[in-house]
Order: sequence, then C-alpha cells, then structure tokens
Amino acid sequence: MSTTDSPTFNGIFDTEVVGRWQAPGRVNLIGEHTDYNDGFVLPLAIDRATTITVGRRDDRLLRASSSFEPGVVHEASLDALDPATLDGWSAYVFGIAWALAKKLPEVTTSDDVAIDLSEAFGLDIFVDSDVPVGAGLSSSAAIECSVAVAMADLWNLDVTRPFLASVGQYSENHAVGAPTGIMDQSASLLGRADSAVFLDCRSLDAEVIDLGFAPASLELLVIDTRVEHAHATGGYVERRASCEKGAAALGVSSLRDLDVSDLERAESLLDDETYRRVRHVITENQRVLDTVRTLRESGPGAIGALLDASHVSMRDDFEISVPELDLAVSTAQSTGAVGARMTGGGFGGAAIALVPSDSRETVTAAVIEAFATAGYREPTIFAVHAADGAHRLEG
Repeated sequence: MSTTDSPTFNGIFDTEVVGRWQAPGRVNLIGEHTDYNDGFVLPLAIDRATTITVGRRDDRLLRASSSFEPGVVHEASLDALDPATLDGWSAYVFGIAWALAKKLPEVTTSDDVAIDLSEAFGLDIFVDSDVPVGAGLSSSAAIECSVAVAMADLWNLDVTRPFLASVGQYSENHAVGAPTGIMDQSASLLGRADSAVFLDCRSLDAEVIDLGFAPASLELLVIDTRVEHAHATGGYVERRASCEKGAAALGVSSLRDLDVSDLERAESLLDDETYRRVRHVITENQRVLDTVRTLRESGPGAIGALLDASHVSMRDDFEISVPELDLAVSTAQSTGAVGARMTGGGFGGAAIALVPSDSRETVTAAVIEAFATAGYREPTIFAVHAADGAHRLEG
C-alpha cells in the first residue's frame, strides 16, 4: 500500500523519469465466472488504482521495483523473456512485455507492416498501488494495465485498448498461470466515470452503461473480508473445468450458447455438481442482461433483487462463497442495503453492497459488529466510485 514513507522511483533508479501511468482496480457489479464462458459481465473501474513511474533505459533491460516490496529490484531482458523464469508480483510487469512480443505479430499498421518489439528500449518501472491485494478488486489487472498502456505509449505501438486487454489476459493466463477471463483487464482499460462496462466476452463488444448511483443517492460499499484467495490454484481451476465439462456434455463450445430454456435438458444429462455449476453460469448471464435492462428502464434502485440472487447462486450452485462473505452480505441486506453479493473469483475477497447514502454508516457498523461477534477478523469497508480507465497522468 502507498504510504508517506514508501520508497520512490528516485530512491531506487538513476534513470530519468519519462512519465507516470495509472490503471484502476475493478468491482464487478454482476456477472461472476461468466467471462471465461464467453458470457456477459458488468464491471466498473474504481477509484482505487495502481500508479507506475517509468524511466527510459539505453539498453534492453526491464527493471521493476515497488512500494510493497521495499528495496527489491527485479530484472528481465527484452531479449530473453521466459514465463518459466517469472515469479511473484514482477510477473505481472514482465509478463506484459512477453505477451506483447507474442501477440503483436497479430497486429499490422495501416501500411500492412507487422508491429514487433525489435526497436523497444529498456524501462525502469516503479509500482505503487492502493488497490487491496486479495480482495477480489483485481489488483493484478491494475498492474498489468498500467504497464500495458505505458509500454504502448513509450514504444509507439499502434494498438487498441481491447487489444491491450487481450494482452493482459494472455499474460495472466500464460506468464502468471491464472486461468482468468478478460473482464478485469477490459474494465481497467475501458472504464468511465459514473458508468459500468457491459462486456460481451465472446465478441469483446463493450458498451458504457450509465449507473446513476449519485442521482439516486446510492453508494457502492466494498466489504473486504480480508480472507485472501488465490486464483491460480484450487477452486478456480476446478470451477473452470466443470464448466468445460458441462459444455462438452451438452454439445456446445461454450456455456454462452445455452440459456435458461436449456436447464431442464442439462439437469437430465449432467451429474448434480456439474449441473449446478452450469446453472449458475446460465442464470448469471441472464442476470447481467436483466441488470442492464433494469438500469436503463428503472434505475439503480431496482437492481437489488438481481444482486441478491447472484449471491445465492454463487453460494449454492457455484459454491465459491465463504462464511465471512455470507455474513457480510446477509448483514448488509438486513440493515438497509438495496442489494448485496460477493464479488470476484470467490473463496475469500470482498462483497459489495448497494446502499442508500444515508445508510452507509449504519451498514458499515452492523457488518463490523457482526464480524466481531462471529470471531472473524475486522473487515475493511469503503465506498468506491466508478472511475476512468487506464491513462497517462499529467506532470
């Protein structure tokens, strides 16, 4: 976390600073575990972000340091990038350069000239962040996207934001080893203030949707349970495998090809666990579509039941909640929240609660008291606001 006495770029590197870039974390309003099933998601970029300060080098060396690992400098050469040698948080930095090298041959300029990194120069990168780690707010994508836009700017890469999102996902899948979808990077790169990003994870079509929280006197609270989770192992991998198993048994390439009318057939063909995994994805896709429609037609005050139903589905069908998340959600619901659900990959992390502004303190106090009574660690609770996506900072 950023603090007043954190190390800084100038305290570690001797190169001249050429710029600073920032990319936000994200909260997923609704649409969980649908992204890698080619489905629909509705995330928003938030006003918690990773900021990187970058210096230009005269060689082909990449160096990275951070405020959360004081004094440690990681190094990698642009001429010898290898995912097998990347580890820890620096993999999120160096993995972007590796993924760019892999994916840039897919891109050509208007003159039909392939883009590559043969002319790229080395960089010194200092990372600072106030996105909570392990809270399901995509601190990893915030690092990836800040690095991606910086590299694209500094190396004069003629690429689009959706392409950079695909680079971030490719890096996370193959350099970091986490089998995530493209939602996190898309939200961090495409987000807009006071809006959510309605993303079709199959076509990658994205539409900015006005949330209208402030005019409705609503706030989005994040309840970080401080139960850490790991996407790269365990339950996340198992859930993805279950989805692939279900799709294969039902004769489709992806669960996106199914809707609620297919549930009866699915139940007759699948074992109980696989069926429940499939049911979550199918119904969650429908909830995303219903939430977008409801926001447009009735406003944010009417989406509470959809948020609540999403949590029940993740708890019972996808089985990715934990007792702390369930307690956070039920307490918020009983003390004034319009709706609440866990958010992120599950097995820990954070819940969100959409609350009337005048109920914010009541809900916060009630959740803290409930956690204390249950003997859990005190949660970290804060409001987030939809923010702009990754960008270069002035000055």
